[in-house]
Amino acid sequence: MAVVIPFPVRASDEDDETEIDLLTAVDVAIRDLREIASRADAHARRQADECREMLERAFANAVQCQG
Repeated sequence: MAVVIPFPVRASDEDDETEIDLLTAVDVAIRDLREIASRADAHARRQADECREMLERAFANAVQCQG
């Protein structure tokens, strides 16, 4: 049986939260996936790499459309 570990509850004070745009979020996710893949087993690394590559293509297309 799987054990579910809940994420910590975040404070709901909206004044303290910083909004980021979608491109920044994707950029950060790409970097995180690179780091995750470097420490993962083969299956997880393949999954992280596939997800990172998809996000990199989407990011490149979005940047190209803005410019």
